[in-house]
Amino acid sequence: GFSFARQVATDPKPLYVAEISSFQLDDIKTFKPDVAILTNITEDHLDRYEYKFENYIWSKFRIAMNQDKNDHFIYCLDDEVTMKYLEQFNIQSKQLPISMKKELPNGAFIKDGDMYVRTGNDYVSMSVYDFALKGIHNQYNTMAACVAASTLELRKEKIREAVTTFQSLEHRMEPVATIRGVEFINDSKATNVNSTWYALESMNKPTILILGGVDKGNDYSLITELVKEKVKAIICLGTDNRKIHEAFGNITSTIVNTGSAPEAVHAAFHFAEKGDVVLLSPACASFDLFKNYEDRGNQFKKAVKEL
Repeated sequence: GFSFARQVATDPKPLYVAEISSFQLDDIKTFKPDVAILTNITEDHLDRYEYKFENYIWSKFRIAMNQDKNDHFIYCLDDEVTMKYLEQFNIQSKQLPISMKKELPNGAFIKDGDMYVRTGNDYVSMSVYDFALKGIHNQYNTMAACVAASTLELRKEKIREAVTTFQSLEHRMEPVATIRGVEFINDSKATNVNSTWYALESMNKPTILILGGVDKGNDYSLITELVKEKVKAIICLGTDNRKIHEAFGNITSTIVNTGSAPEAVHAAFHFAEKGDVVLLSPACASFDLFKNYEDRGNQFKKAVKEL
């Protein structure tokens, strides 16, 4: 990609929005964001962290390590892991929580279908039904983005316009095509179980789930109930699918192994009926069969369009 450091060195802008991975946070010395957002913490990359979830948690909280009283730290009050560990860190910045369960004097909350954002004396409100991005996870993301925008004193009208017109990123719940009444969705960016949980949570049709890849210490029990409720077949796309069979063999009657995107798409289409959704949301990294998650998503889209 086009590195952040190169951009700053060659053509600096007054404001940057950067997604920082735990891998990067492990090595920071002076990195100090004006606004830091921690949406939630779920098990991921455990193969890097000695298979100890707590090591990963400590890495994620490093995002606020160098912040001071003039900075802002946005976090989710509803995330149990975040709340369990929050007090263990000496966070100096202004804390702005987001919640769907509790009204808050500062930060953001959703109540009775309306979002309220307050970071000072003024506040922004709007209906969640006007959000461009659907699903509970996107309501949390939208709250966090609106709080961040408010700390920068962006106009309320601009915040509302962005929320109502924002277009989803490629490979993240991306509609691909509807073929003979079967809808295909590319969520290749879902490289952990938590992301797949949110994808399944937003499904309102019978789903054929394409799952698998490089396992990073996944705990599939997190999506067991959603699979029971919504998934009619699982198509495994990976070189080693044993954990998927072990996790869902007693839940889903149909689990099929495939070794390429075209094979997975054809298998999913075979089991799908009019009104169903084929969802590529692998919950795993892609490096066993693909260059990266973009390559996986692109091959999936190409295979769908060739049906």
